[in-house]
Amino acid sequence: MSQPFDASKSLATLEQDNTVIAVIEMSQSKWLVAAVVPGVKRQPLKKLQADEEALLKLLYRWRTEAGQTGREIKRVVVAYEAGRDGFWLARWLRTRAVEAYVIHPASIAVSREHRRAKTDRLDTELLMRAFLGWLVTERTRIANQMKAILARFGIRSFKPTLRKAAEKLDGLRTAEGTPLLENTRAELSRHLARLRVVREQIRAIEQKRLHKLAAAPAEENGPHVMVRLIARVFGVGVETADMLVNEVFTRHLRDRKAVARYAGLTGSPDESGKRRRERGLARAGNARVRRGMIQLAWCFIKFQKGSALAKWFDARTADGRGSTRKTMIVALARKLLIALWRLVTTGEVPEGVILRPAA
Repeated sequence: MSQPFDASKSLATLEQDNTVIAVIEMSQSKWLVAAVVPGVKRQPLKKLQADEEALLKLLYRWRTEAGQTGREIKRVVVAYEAGRDGFWLARWLRTRAVEAYVIHPASIAVSREHRRAKTDRLDTELLMRAFLGWLVTERTRIANQMKAILARFGIRSFKPTLRKAAEKLDGLRTAEGTPLLENTRAELSRHLARLRVVREQIRAIEQKRLHKLAAAPAEENGPHVMVRLIARVFGVGVETADMLVNEVFTRHLRDRKAVARYAGLTGSPDESGKRRRERGLARAGNARVRRGMIQLAWCFIKFQKGSALAKWFDARTADGRGSTRKTMIVALARKLLIALWRLVTTGEVPEGVILRPAA
């Protein structure tokens, strides 16, 4: 049965070393264009008149700059929000060998709970983050697709994210004890190759982010210092640290209760007379932070087993029940968020937490 076409998925894997990526913040009279250019350390940012020819000339110039550094540019990819101009620019660029995507404005993650700074420069950063975020989605999609293929043959123990997954592929046997079909092995091999490329790209982007943070001025209590400090916690990635700093820790939250409440990790009280109980998460805070912290909490108990927080979680989930772990992981996420907030505001390292050496 044929599957419907999904225009939200790229038909080619992103190869950052030979791809110029640009995003456009469009207004009626001005366009602000930000880009990631292979081989160029800076991230160019250029304001233009609302003119498609000037935009194309700028993209060609950045392609030439990348070529001068020894990079062979195969793709030029552009994204912008669907707004007043609609889709005409994307059609115009595609006829000139530029890959163009139109993003729905509601798909860009923005906090709606409090006032935030609103500038074209910040908007281009959000667009770039959303655009490169496709890599993480692609990694998860490939792994899930491989697990679904293997489940049809009764194979549930194979982990495609392991480094030696490709070496173990030939030794897989179905539930009946027979080897996998040749076409199935070939399909899984292609998925593993693509997964390996995506993981390398994610690692390269994280390393580039680290170099950018290292080159940033070491302002006292500035956002770059906070990101570097949180990224030193073993098990916390650069993207997660950047998200927490920009979404939570740069805000003036008065105490730990305000931090947990902003993330939507507090309970919804139900009080009437003498009856007092909690009705689960209020879900009134920043959904992006809440999801990120719950994911980080699962990683934390894996990479920080000797910490006081991980031991606290283990002690309360000793019965092994899945419902208990599901409930307590939210409590751990709340405690972990508060601990990281204290780390960047007071310098207090959570008990037993392992830190990477300072760069």
